[in-house]
Amino acid sequence: MQYNFDELITRRGTGCVKWDELPADDIIPMWVADMDFRCAEPIVNALRKRVEHGIFGYTHVPEKYYEAVISWFKRRHDWHIECEWMMYTTGVVPALSVIVKAMTQPGDKVAFLTPAYNCFFSSVRNNGCTVEEVPLVYENHTYHIDFEAVERSCADEKTKLFIFCNPHNPGGRVWTREEMERLNEICMRHHVFVLADEIHNELVMPGYEYIPFASLSKACLDNSVSCNAPSKSFNTAGMYISNIVCNNPSVREKIDRAININEVCDVNLFGVEAVMAAYNESEDWIDQLCPYIWDNYQALVAFFKERMPQIGITKMEGTYLVWADIRALGVTSDALTERLINEGRVKVASGTMYGERDGEGFIRINIACPRSRMMEGLERIARVINQK
Repeated sequence: MQYNFDELITRRGTGCVKWDELPADDIIPMWVADMDFRCAEPIVNALRKRVEHGIFGYTHVPEKYYEAVISWFKRRHDWHIECEWMMYTTGVVPALSVIVKAMTQPGDKVAFLTPAYNCFFSSVRNNGCTVEEVPLVYENHTYHIDFEAVERSCADEKTKLFIFCNPHNPGGRVWTREEMERLNEICMRHHVFVLADEIHNELVMPGYEYIPFASLSKACLDNSVSCNAPSKSFNTAGMYISNIVCNNPSVREKIDRAININEVCDVNLFGVEAVMAAYNESEDWIDQLCPYIWDNYQALVAFFKERMPQIGITKMEGTYLVWADIRALGVTSDALTERLINEGRVKVASGTMYGERDGEGFIRINIACPRSRMMEGLERIARVINQK
């Protein structure tokens, strides 16, 4: 089936965070990470069929749910998952929190590469742990891992867990096999367990390859737990379902206990249907989506080069989130974000959401929208930036 990602669909008035939390109707939202594209037709059809049944009681996750997930990762990424390795919960953020609870004690340190998704900070702190920020190195419009900094952080006896985001939000990196294996070697040497957040796993641009962390080697599988969901890739975030994958029975037992303590053990019945429809029937949708997002990114890069060359655009290997370097403007991320809302009527995310130190001097722009809408948003940004 051919999908039309240029279609402009009105979302305002549907209770969505992206559009309806804005202070005025004339603001273009390019901030929160969901897409303005209609879901794949098999997903819509599966949900419609379930609605027509008319009864929406507590749901049981069937065997065919696990089969759909296992088939997808084997088919797309050559990673064989055993059914007993899987646990479901209401979302990747709740999954992060329960894994932190399961694998740490209050007072422990949890490390991750910064800038980082803002919920990493809250998930760690809400469990009584200390955030251990490991700054990425930014050069030539991309990020690299400072493995000496990783070593120092993991060598701290209080560091028990390393949250690793692949593809990386907000930096856009799709990490290589060599980078991930080296990171795991350091973690293993210091008895630090890895939590792989792979929620953006299907959003990979041409020329790059997402490799599941746990698929790299037996060592990586044994020393990690993975979180995934079709929510970002297939635009089903409101369905509230995700998967935790871990081959270690004793670790799974701890995580299962934390899931029940946090009362996130029941999932949305529509989420179950959406996952199966996404993984079983919607491969053509994702195969058309990623090239469209890549073309959006190329159009954005050309626009900034011509109209706002003082702003550096980070290489986007994965996700649909552009990380823009505004340091040459001599204005803080928060101040520019406010100006863009008030003067430009466009909302982007301030880099400080992703770390007050390592996010300062950047903004994050969501380009998962029809190209005409993206270009209008960029025009508004340019008018503000280029004001005399």
